[in-house]
Amino acid sequence: MSVRIVLPVALTALCAVLLFKPPDFGVAAADQGNSPASVLPDTNGDLGQPRRHFRVRDGAQLEDADAAAMYDRVAAEMAAGYALEDGNTARSYQSWERFNTSPYTSSTHGKRYVNNYGNALAREYGAYEKAAALPQGAILAKDSFTVTKTGHPVPGPLFIMEKMSPGFSYVSGDWRYSMIMPDGSLFGTTNAEGSERVEFCISCHLARESTDHLFFIPEQYRKIAK
Repeated sequence: MSVRIVLPVALTALCAVLLFKPPDFGVAAADQGNSPASVLPDTNGDLGQPRRHFRVRDGAQLEDADAAAMYDRVAAEMAAGYALEDGNTARSYQSWERFNTSPYTSSTHGKRYVNNYGNALAREYGAYEKAAALPQGAILAKDSFTVTKTGHPVPGPLFIMEKMSPGFSYVSGDWRYSMIMPDGSLFGTTNAEGSERVEFCISCHLARESTDHLFFIPEQYRKIAK
């Protein structure tokens, strides 16, 4: 019988921030020397309040078909890890509509491969720049992974945006941002536990206030709106 140990949220966050290197979940021992290095640079002297996403260094660059095949290999593992967090989104997001045709590298999310999912209330996101402001209850989920130089996929965080009720947060456009680590621990969520650790999400998305604080998928990876 195997025993799985999940670190307390506070300890996981402390390791991620103070050690400047989140754990490479799912990497075989033989791959450790070639695994992408993730660091948390530019914290402005406040180690508990990062200014941007953990950055991946030395990750493999793949053709679209290969990135899709890697995601197929690791998607179930990712979902199982995220689902250890007590939240419906982490357990169900992969059953939602996916807006991208294949995983793509997101420079704004640490150069990880990502996928964009949305629940039924977020369907309008598929209109991209023509989309109206999303309604209360809309949820967008972006999972992430990297690939080692030896071809091993490594789960990354799950990033979640949820449109809350009016007045939740003026500066965020009433969006709540959450980050779930690959072991299911909560790194932070707006106006709740670890809120200070995801404030940089608000700052980044504020640049897209004119489009309901939303960034959109690169055109070559967009599914045609139905």
